[in-house]
Amino acid sequence: MAKALVIVESPAKAKTINKFLGSDFTVKASMGHVRDLPKRTLGVDEESFEPEYAVLPDKKKTLADLKKSAKNAKAVYLASDPDREGEAICWHLMEELRESTNAEFHRVLFNEITKRAILAAFESPLKIDMRKVEAQQARRILDRLVGYKISPLLWEKVRRGLSAGRVQSVALRIICEREHEIQQFEAREYWSLTARLAGENPPDFTAKLVLCDGKKAEPANVGEATKVLGELGYKLVARPGEGEGTLVADAEGEAAVTFRVVSVQAREKRKHPFPPFITSKLQQDAARHLGFTVKKTMRVAQGLYEGREIGDTGTVGLITYMRTDSPRVSDEAITAAREFIGTTYGKDTLPEKPRTYKVAKQAQEAHEAIRPTSTEFTPDRVKSHLGRDEFRLYTLIWNRFIASQMSSAVFDVTRVDIEAGRYTFRANGSVLKSAGWLAIYQQGKAEDPRDRDQDDADSEDRRLPKLTEGEELKPEEMLPKQHFTQPPTRFSEATLVKELEENGIGRPSTYATILSTIMDRDYVIKDNRRFCPTELGFLVNELMVASFGDIVDVGYTARMEELLDKIEAGELHWVDALREFQEKFTKDLERAKVEMRDVKREAIPTDQNCDKCGKMMVLKWGRFGQFLACSGYPDCKNTRDLAADVEIEGGDRSNMKAAAKTAKIKAAPSQVEIEAEPCEKCGKAMVLRRGRYGPFLACSSYPDCKNTRKVTTNKDGKAEAKADRLLDEECPKCGSKLAAKQGRYGEFMACSSYPKCRFVKMKETGVTCPECADGKIVERRSKRGKLFYGCSAFPDCNFVTWKKPVDRKCPECGASYLVERITKKGGREFLCDSENCDHSESADE
Repeated sequence: MAKALVIVESPAKAKTINKFLGSDFTVKASMGHVRDLPKRTLGVDEESFEPEYAVLPDKKKTLADLKKSAKNAKAVYLASDPDREGEAICWHLMEELRESTNAEFHRVLFNEITKRAILAAFESPLKIDMRKVEAQQARRILDRLVGYKISPLLWEKVRRGLSAGRVQSVALRIICEREHEIQQFEAREYWSLTARLAGENPPDFTAKLVLCDGKKAEPANVGEATKVLGELGYKLVARPGEGEGTLVADAEGEAAVTFRVVSVQAREKRKHPFPPFITSKLQQDAARHLGFTVKKTMRVAQGLYEGREIGDTGTVGLITYMRTDSPRVSDEAITAAREFIGTTYGKDTLPEKPRTYKVAKQAQEAHEAIRPTSTEFTPDRVKSHLGRDEFRLYTLIWNRFIASQMSSAVFDVTRVDIEAGRYTFRANGSVLKSAGWLAIYQQGKAEDPRDRDQDDADSEDRRLPKLTEGEELKPEEMLPKQHFTQPPTRFSEATLVKELEENGIGRPSTYATILSTIMDRDYVIKDNRRFCPTELGFLVNELMVASFGDIVDVGYTARMEELLDKIEAGELHWVDALREFQEKFTKDLERAKVEMRDVKREAIPTDQNCDKCGKMMVLKWGRFGQFLACSGYPDCKNTRDLAADVEIEGGDRSNMKAAAKTAKIKAAPSQVEIEAEPCEKCGKAMVLRRGRYGPFLACSSYPDCKNTRKVTTNKDGKAEAKADRLLDEECPKCGSKLAAKQGRYGEFMACSSYPKCRFVKMKETGVTCPECADGKIVERRSKRGKLFYGCSAFPDCNFVTWKKPVDRKCPECGASYLVERITKKGGREFLCDSENCDHSESADE
């Protein structure tokens, strides 16, 4: 008997759904998209915008298998994700399979992978929503036009391998503009004055200076602070033992003014719960609470959505679809949550009516928020069936959802104003009266105070003594403090996603891709987990802003997102949207071909002379950034590094236009101060060079001698080479001594007779390979330099892992080794890597 064919995106999803549908269905995975625009051609008719799709090379085998299964199927159900991308995947599959079968095609939609939701979806199958398909197609063509047309221009003007994107370029601009703000920031001094006061009732409390003659009071410097203190009967003095420059206030006899309570305001304040998670908020809170990257958050959430084996229940999806911008929750889920809250926390923790949350204008209301699929699956119940990261993220989602239907937190807040002459001090108190939703969910605080929202305000109790209007207070201590305004912070992944979301840029399915792309293109790097533009990123952004202002304009990009939403809503034809974009883009492109700076061929004159031939040095752009080159090239090929801390007169390093205008460049000296370093291979002098991985020493007789050494900086700021260190161990290949050498990734052991002998000793972990039991697990590196661990018996044994093995047995399940994990909060710890064991222990135990 013929079966119905069901096609989903991933094998994990297929496995879960297959258990719900039974033997009348065959469930297969397409592994994502099967067709796309061709790689080597534009693939779009520039008049009609008709796309030319091609089967992806790595999906030909998958597609052939699907065609074979569809041939005799009684029906084909397309069950990709419930968003534009999923709808497009379904349409492409139908287009490719319809010639192989006479079966009818159906679209099934579900927001959660539970038996109830799956069976309901199959009872009411739909047709493919072509408006969603057209919206996705319009986005894909827009991105192709921008990338395919602008990227070659950047190759010609700067260097090959660069790319521009409709959304990634806006994200880059946001990061670059923040960096400009930081570089141009000028700190402003100000002082705060805090009085420690005692009233008729204990305890003492503190109040801050807020007003002077009814206007905001904020002393701008030490002089103004001294004046205020003087009027209050204090003077600034240096306190011994407090460190150089530490100033405190000492009372000058009796207080010059009376501190008197003039106002006591008490009120009740309610703090309402947050809505259940949408994608962007999940990414932000996972970063705050768990330290997850955006990419990791989506990967872990995908696993929770696709399903996990939960004891006797079997495989079940634990959360609803994780790419959503709607906080809407089904009536059924709200009812279940309220029943759980009433039973678990008591009826007094429930508001009178169910809570509903406002949906943003551009949100896809058909979607639900990210929530648990059932209140039966409490975090405690599923913990033993989940990995550590899965459990932590699931708990976060669970708590946020349950909290969203609980009563508000209630605080008793008090504001007390205290008059002291013409100055007003203010004390604020807050006492938690009823925890409500705060009993299970605390908003994570941003790592940097400048990133915090108003909602991050501290909810901890701060009790004030009983105070009455007219009461005189005794000043016990005056605490002056000098402050300086701080520059804006660089964007972290969480704050950049927040910025993109608030500006209407990107959608839930694109945030992770945007961040990955600008990192992969070397336009930005991460410095202390925050995005910092590279010189290349600054340059590309400058060129894009100058030539394609609309494309990198935040408002324009947000408007294009709105047009895509209108296409999906049936309010705009997709061709009309593309035509509107194309008209101006074509003009900008033609103008850019003529007017865009030809950075590759630029040679900006400087006041530096070549130390080899005496000719003028010019500023050029190379593969690794700006550098100085002799204007006598190709007769003289001398180059010099432009040091990272060099000042370019007339502008900062982020402003390439300023660099192009100036004729005076302060260059790094051609001979950095290094102790005399002869080449140990040929005896000639070693010179400082700069490469892709930073500065290094190279033999001056290159290319005859290709010896190099790593360079480090000593405590005096001088560059010095780190010579090879001979070891008391022989090379197993040639018998020469092994040496400790310096490479781009740190120290390693290799034969001292290199390049005649290229033996490199792998660093062992001490752990026996769990797969073959013959080899040892050793450190290895991928082509891109990423550290991983593999069996020393490779290629006979292919065991590999990204996690660092530790030679220590698991005390719970007996596994032969543990793995190391280092987190900011938990420090260094050891975990069991076995699938069904969640043992963890501190590395210090």
